[in-house]
Amino acid sequence: NKPIRFTVKMSGKLSILFAFFYLYSIGIVKTENTNVPSTATENDNTCALPDQYTSLVQSLQECANALKHCHKSQCIQPCPLPSSCKEIKENCPDSPSGYYHIGGKKPSYIYCNMEELCGSNEGWTRVAYLDMSDQSEECPTGFRLLESNGVRACGRADSSVGSCQSVQFPSNGISYSQVCGRVVGYQYSSPDALYPGRYEGEEYGTVIDASRTTINSYYVDGISLTRGSPRQHVWTFVAGVYEHEIRWNGRYQCPCSVGNEQLHIFQSFIGNDYFCESGLNEQWIANTPYFSDPLWDGKQCGAIEQECCKTSGLPWFHKDLNSTTTDYIELRVCGDERTSNEDVPVNYYEIYV
Repeated sequence: NKPIRFTVKMSGKLSILFAFFYLYSIGIVKTENTNVPSTATENDNTCALPDQYTSLVQSLQECANALKHCHKSQCIQPCPLPSSCKEIKENCPDSPSGYYHIGGKKPSYIYCNMEELCGSNEGWTRVAYLDMSDQSEECPTGFRLLESNGVRACGRADSSVGSCQSVQFPSNGISYSQVCGRVVGYQYSSPDALYPGRYEGEEYGTVIDASRTTINSYYVDGISLTRGSPRQHVWTFVAGVYEHEIRWNGRYQCPCSVGNEQLHIFQSFIGNDYFCESGLNEQWIANTPYFSDPLWDGKQCGAIEQECCKTSGLPWFHKDLNSTTTDYIELRVCGDERTSNEDVPVNYYEIYV
């Protein structure tokens, strides 16, 4: 039964207090009154602290008592993490944009946009982000990296037929009723927008491949954004073949292009929820990326695409679902022919719910 002593230095106050807290919790340290003795007796298995620590010690003592009690009775429940950026904004309206610890199926640090976005400043939770201008960034699994003149983008895996390359973004259990974001892609060779058929001199719309009019198919040369399973349409990003002149009766141009015959969109599920642009003002060449004109940014629009670039909201899309869901979001890069002939690689996206 030898006395236990330790020396207190002001510079080590915090570490000593934590040590004391631990020793008290296991019964080695006792503080029954404010007159803590300066020394310990031979028969007393307790430690002595100087007077200036007495008030802090008493506070720690109360905390330790509470912890001991609640360890047995579980009377204290941990403060639950916020379930979304919207909840944070509701409780703390002045919260700035940045990373927050969000709960859900898998608690993690998530970026919250607390500014006005898509007509709302209620707090947006980011569920997807990619910026290929960051040289350390890699394409999602399965995508093909395309590079030209310092621009990097992620396209479909090499294919001799039509295909889609997919990446999914879980909502982490967050309930949402709106989706907002922006996507930047580029034209590769000769994408042909939304026309679900090959042009062989037929009248517009008379030769249609029905398999390319469904949401599960490669219905677009561009990017498809959907949610859940079965897929439900959120937004479509379309790449037309030319931006400066009408060819092939316009069927491979953007539906919004001036003089385009493609007035009817055969994929009825799209409605008006799409952006369309071309990045080519010259003759297309196979296996060639056209990375000088980013798509769906409302800029550098050719003569026949002026109306396309006046679409409300560009470059931001906004979809009101009219219901609440926790569905995952899926982004697919699609093309209805081989990759050497057409692709629409994605360079940037940020998606919020």
